[in-house]
Amino acid sequence: MIIGVPKEIKNNENRVALTPAGTMELTKRGHTVYVQQTAGLGSSFPDEDYVAAGAEILPDIESVYAKAEMIMKVKEPIEPEYDLIREDQLLFTYFHFASYEPLTKAMIKSKAVCLAYETVELSDRSLPLLVPMSEVAGRMSITQGAKYLEKPQKGRGVLLGGVPGVRPGKVMVLGGGVVGTQAAKMAAGLGAQVTILDVNLNRLRYLDDVMPANVKTLYSSEYTIRQLIEEHDLIIGAVLIPGAKAPKLITRDMLKEMRPGTVLVDVAVDQGGCMETTQPTTHADPTYIIDDVLHYCVANMPGAVPATSTPALTNATLPYAIQLAQKGWQQACRDSEPLKKGLNVIKGEVVYRSVGEAFGIGVTDVHDFL
Repeated sequence: MIIGVPKEIKNNENRVALTPAGTMELTKRGHTVYVQQTAGLGSSFPDEDYVAAGAEILPDIESVYAKAEMIMKVKEPIEPEYDLIREDQLLFTYFHFASYEPLTKAMIKSKAVCLAYETVELSDRSLPLLVPMSEVAGRMSITQGAKYLEKPQKGRGVLLGGVPGVRPGKVMVLGGGVVGTQAAKMAAGLGAQVTILDVNLNRLRYLDDVMPANVKTLYSSEYTIRQLIEEHDLIIGAVLIPGAKAPKLITRDMLKEMRPGTVLVDVAVDQGGCMETTQPTTHADPTYIIDDVLHYCVANMPGAVPATSTPALTNATLPYAIQLAQKGWQQACRDSEPLKKGLNVIKGEVVYRSVGEAFGIGVTDVHDFL
């Protein structure tokens, strides 16, 4: 198979979809890998490393899309890329379709095959290609939140860990999945008082067993959230419904119940956000303030730490990329239930139910294409 790796063009996106090590695993199996010039530079992988791993370097993004049968990316295609995508071309990347209708319509129009990292799902309902970036984003949510709690950043002026004789800061985490767990671990490690909310009692029991003493668990409800927001300094949105829009757990009116300088970090922003006031931001302009509450809603948080996040992503995606390259997408998806669940849009038809429901689009049975 001919595999193309374009350079990411989203704001401050320094990751790349494939490391040189991953490239070698594909080329030694007889596949052709085209990498756009300087695509890996933001992750500290120069072109020479890709050439040594068997890739060919192409000068521009148009050349990569024109030659490749499968495009491997990190983030969803953005508008300048829409017209580069060909009918029947396989795109293997994060899409988060349910949060952005123009992307969904553009991919339907392209008649490409869109296989989304974030909906590849194992039998235990875990999301293996979302986990590594969720781990990064969960940990970053605390480091960024701690920074923006500083007074010069318009935060409350609270040090999360406190000091002897002074109470530590309070962190509320909405969601006890991968993001929430990593956020709670980081906040607890800094010495903050942490509360995790979730509606899954089994998950809360597990977290109660494994977390340190400064982490408490509570069953999530609107009543409980309204009680807690008045006294918490940092609130992390970490709710995920695979492939669907996130529920709005923090409403606009709740902001008036928070203390001025409270910081909200919505890691669910890729899926529309779990806060009513969430608006996607960038690393170049990461925050905004509504009702004296500071919002941090960067849609590609792991892009700021590519030396960590790029290898972590390739470690997860490579086994699936090899299956797709070896067998073609149809046979690979027949043989692999997790990969089949990754299919969202095929040749102009939506095949993932949550995406269709988000925009009132009819959903075609994925088996019609397999």
